[in-house]
Amino acid sequence: MGKLTYGMMMSLDGFVTDPSDHLDEESLGFINNEMRKYGTEIYGRRMYEAMVYWETYQQQSGAEYANDFARIWKGLDKLVISSSLEQASSDKTRIMRDFRAEEIRQLKTESTKDISVAGPTLAAQFIKASLIDEYALYTIPVIVGAGNPVFKDIEGQLDLEFVEERRFPTGMAFQRYVPRNKSA
Repeated sequence: MGKLTYGMMMSLDGFVTDPSDHLDEESLGFINNEMRKYGTEIYGRRMYEAMVYWETYQQQSGAEYANDFARIWKGLDKLVISSSLEQASSDKTRIMRDFRAEEIRQLKTESTKDISVAGPTLAAQFIKASLIDEYALYTIPVIVGAGNPVFKDIEGQLDLEFVEERRFPTGMAFQRYVPRNKSA
């Protein structure tokens, strides 16, 4: 049975943010190792459209971590939950027209590898349906003041248990949490 992880890059004030200025070999290597745990990535349309860049990424000399990330991403199964995406523009990708918690539970049961969901709008549905087994948060040392909140449309309090932390020389930090009612 696969574990379902909500993973996001976020600013110190809790908004989705671009980590580009805070990535180095150490953090990119860590991210790639985390990605290797997954067999499936689940996206909403907007997050998929941002990530599909990796489908056509051309290998570059001196960019081994990016080359590695592209290889890992291309090897993953992708599920896009979207009522508006007409067709997938990447291999190993299927579209589910609406969120169906029971189908996601079935996917978790049948999966031999872990599953990742990215994107706060979609993740809110997973959180409400108690599908998230862990939270993998990359905190970028910036305050953006506004944007798309990482925990969007959450009703009530989420009680989480701290599992792991990793800090990187660029100031980026990784924290892993599990819901208090689930073990790591």
